[in-house]
Amino acid sequence: MRLTTRELTVCAMLVALALALSYLESFFPLSLVIPLPGVKLGLANVVTLFALYALGPGQAVLILLGRCFLGAMFAGNINALLFSLLGGAAALAMMMLLSRGRRLSIYGVSIGGAAAHNCGQVAAAVWTLGNTAPLYYLPVLLGVSLGTGTLTGVIAAGLFRGLAHTGLLRESRA
Repeated sequence: MRLTTRELTVCAMLVALALALSYLESFFPLSLVIPLPGVKLGLANVVTLFALYALGPGQAVLILLGRCFLGAMFAGNINALLFSLLGGAAALAMMMLLSRGRRLSIYGVSIGGAAAHNCGQVAAAVWTLGNTAPLYYLPVLLGVSLGTGTLTGVIAAGLFRGLAHTGLLRESRA
């Protein structure tokens, strides 16, 4: 895939935005509201969902990879890379699949992505720990993904509504 300078710049800006959202999210401990370990809103996934609809799957993959590698590098944690890549790749693959048929709204696609993200991260935990104990936590995470996926979808849909008349977006599928 060959990107123009404009496309590369937009991808870089979206990677930076995803990293900033991920960092900002750390200041709002969701565990105070939902007392479950490891639960996050997934605000960086708003960028992935937005990129999928606004730019297409190729650029969404590039943005996801940039976010995962740079995020792990900044965190200084190789395990963060594994969890981020598996969760993000599962989420993006699911969102790509669900968005193809146009039968689901952006909200349904987002919820599917959130559920797949949790499955990917649980798979990373199973692989890292070498046992299946994390699978017992998956039903809880899937329940939480209904709320987090809905929130991500609402934010992404709001972005599309807000940017619709600016001329900044190509014809979007959202």
